[in-house]
Amino acid sequence: MTDRLSRDRPTFSVEFFPPKDEDGETELWKAIDRLQSLDPAFVSVTYGAGGGSRDRTIRTTSRIVADTELVAMAHLTAVSHSVDELRAVLRAYRDAGIDNVLAIRGDPPGDPLGEWTPHPAGLSYAGELVRLVKEVDPGFQVGVAAFPYGHPRSEDVDSDLRHLVAKIDAGADFAITQLFLEPDGYLRLRDRLAAAGCHVPLLPGIMPLTSARTLRRGPELSGAPLPPGLEERLAPYLDDSVAFRAAGIDVTTELCAALLAEGVPAIHFYTLNRSTATSEIVHRLGLVEN
Repeated sequence: MTDRLSRDRPTFSVEFFPPKDEDGETELWKAIDRLQSLDPAFVSVTYGAGGGSRDRTIRTTSRIVADTELVAMAHLTAVSHSVDELRAVLRAYRDAGIDNVLAIRGDPPGDPLGEWTPHPAGLSYAGELVRLVKEVDPGFQVGVAAFPYGHPRSEDVDSDLRHLVAKIDAGADFAITQLFLEPDGYLRLRDRLAAAGCHVPLLPGIMPLTSARTLRRGPELSGAPLPPGLEERLAPYLDDSVAFRAAGIDVTTELCAALLAEGVPAIHFYTLNRSTATSEIVHRLGLVEN
């Protein structure tokens, strides 16, 4: 997968979550079919808190590998799993032909900001999970999470940077950031990571701003601040979903363009299992080869 990020031109990747029912399955595969023609660097599939969607993650990612030409990455969390269970999941990934894993410690089930308690026979840190992935199969490409404004449980940005460096030192090949709405936090993190001697790809995670709910929920989930003036810019469209979406796509495209101007290798889109907004943005940015 890192070869796909080393192209001579910037690219993009997309993230899906495993569907919960038949309708969701249909919607997801419509999105995958539409985005496949745009040739993303890779597609990732999330993993529910406590492994709640483990089987669906394996099944969805395995089908992407079997039925498409896309490069697939499966997420894996340490929440509520013993080391033996984690090994079993990784072997299932390997046997399905999944070569790429996003290794994250994960949030507590039910309350992402609640107290995190490790499984008695499990792992406590994402760096330990990275080492386990490489131990099960050194051929896995491993990604980790990064936080432009610090993880909610970090003491400060310095300790957060140390945690990220530790994950990279444990064997991570790249990192993907939590979502954000302005470029400065990402760029500061990128520069501080390089100053610490880490030069793995750091992909900015972007959620297309398509609704007022997205505007509210994004900062709540990520801890990233709302950029000055953004609420005022979008306030005239709060009662018009079509107009809000159009303005939100403009905002997202401008953010991505600013990041590309800074030389990012790829932009990772949180798609919410939709394809239209991401497709519009990557076309506007010229990330699709004609």
